[in-house]
Amino acid sequence: MTSPYQPLDTLKPLADDIWIVDGPEISFYGLPFSTRMTVIRLSDGGMMLHSPTKLVPALRAGIEKLGPIRHLVSPNWIHYAYIGEWQDAVPGTLAWAAPGVRERARKHGVAVRFDRDLSDGKPGPWAGDVAQMLVRGSTVHREFVFFHKASKTLILTDLIENFEADKLPFFMGLVARIAGVAHPDGKMPPDMWLTFRRHRAQLRACVERMIAWQPARIVVAHGRCIERDCERELRRAFRGALAN
Repeated sequence: MTSPYQPLDTLKPLADDIWIVDGPEISFYGLPFSTRMTVIRLSDGGMMLHSPTKLVPALRAGIEKLGPIRHLVSPNWIHYAYIGEWQDAVPGTLAWAAPGVRERARKHGVAVRFDRDLSDGKPGPWAGDVAQMLVRGSTVHREFVFFHKASKTLILTDLIENFEADKLPFFMGLVARIAGVAHPDGKMPPDMWLTFRRHRAQLRACVERMIAWQPARIVVAHGRCIERDCERELRRAFRGALAN
C-alpha cells in the first residue's frame, strides 16, 4: 500500500525541533489508513518518536543525525504497530504505553515491550518541552494528546480524522465522506463519538484545555493536518462535545 502524503519515510520539518514523517498505509478493519509519526527533539538533545511509523534504515539514520532516539510513544490503545521494530533496532529506548495498549498488542500477537506508562498525574521526562493530557470521557478510547510548547503544535492521533477524500481510492473516500471525517470537516469518527456521549462534559473539559494551549497547528495521524485557525477548527471538530 502507498499513501497520498508523499514523500514517505522522510523527515518533514514543521518548526524548530519538530518534524512529521508520513509512512505507508496500514490496513485497519480492511480499510487503508495513512500513518504519521511526529518527531520531537527535546531540550536534552534526545529524540521523542510519537506514534512511530514503519522503521526504514534511512529514516532511522536521519533521525539519529538530529539526536539519539530515547522515547517511543504509543499515544493510544491502537497506535503501537511499529514500536517493537524500533526497540529492536535502537537498544536503550524507552517505550511508553497508553492505557489499554498492552492488552491489545497481546490480543493481536504483536511483539512489543512497554517500559513505562503514560500518566496524567506524572508528566514524562519531556515535561519541560511537551505537555500531555489524557482525554477523558470515553468508555473505550484512551488517548493522550501532546502539546509541543516552543512551536505551539498540538499533536492528536485519532480524535480528529481529516481525510482528503479526493486523494483516496473511491471506496475509502466514500466511507470518509459518509462518516463525516473528510476534509474540510474532519472530526471525531462517529463510532468513537458514541463512546464519549455519556460523559461529554469530561471531553468538553479536555477540548477546552486544548483550546487554552492556543495551538498554531494541529497534527493528526490520518489525513490533512490543520495549519491555521486552530481554535476555530477545534471548536468545529468537537462541536458535539462543546454544545450546550
